[in-house]
Amino acid sequence: MDQVYPGIGFATAKLLQAQGIAVHVPRGLTCCGQMAFNAGFRDEAYAVAARTIEVLRGHGDVVIPSGSCTAMIRHLYPELFQRSPYAEPAAELIARTYEISEYLVDVLGVEDVGASFQGSLAYHDSCHGLRYLGLGRQARTLLDHVAQAELRPLPGHNQCCGFGGLFAVKQAAISEAMLSNKLADIEATDPDLIVMGDASCMTQISGGLSRQGRRTRARHLVEVLANMTNERP
Repeated sequence: MDQVYPGIGFATAKLLQAQGIAVHVPRGLTCCGQMAFNAGFRDEAYAVAARTIEVLRGHGDVVIPSGSCTAMIRHLYPELFQRSPYAEPAAELIARTYEISEYLVDVLGVEDVGASFQGSLAYHDSCHGLRYLGLGRQARTLLDHVAQAELRPLPGHNQCCGFGGLFAVKQAAISEAMLSNKLADIEATDPDLIVMGDASCMTQISGGLSRQGRRTRARHLVEVLANMTNERP
């Protein structure tokens, strides 16, 4: 987030602070290790992920505006660190790691964050959040309470956008075909904003919408909830 979409990070902090949560971003925090892990570079992933564990030691709940990174920590750290000195520290980190919509709705019990948007919204379920974490209900609960907004059902909302990190590079033709299907579903719904919980999906879908000259804009869930949809081109 800090390298590509810092606005998403600021929106996340704004949402948490509005609920009385003190937000701290530890210095030296980098990648969760997912990219290396998915590419088969387990040693490199281990080194990066171990650093993440060390940097987050001694802090409170870890709240992430990304189902992808949350899934890496919660579901793949046990595999990466099994029978290693980091097995126990990884388990401790997992127990206090949450995706942002999950944290707001399931942990804090918040459904209405005071957001408003004059227009129509549709929600795309990002793969890691949906399939690894079982998310989707939480984001829709929050969007249902966005004042003045119309939440429209998206056909194929649970189908992949085709990004998949390195998949979009290694299997470009398949990725483009999957994106084409997603864009057709968005066109059929015709929302002002297509909303999602992962910046990777947002990059893929936003690029496709831009190349086709569509009026619909892609935005991260927290940008909508924090009333920051117009702060980034």
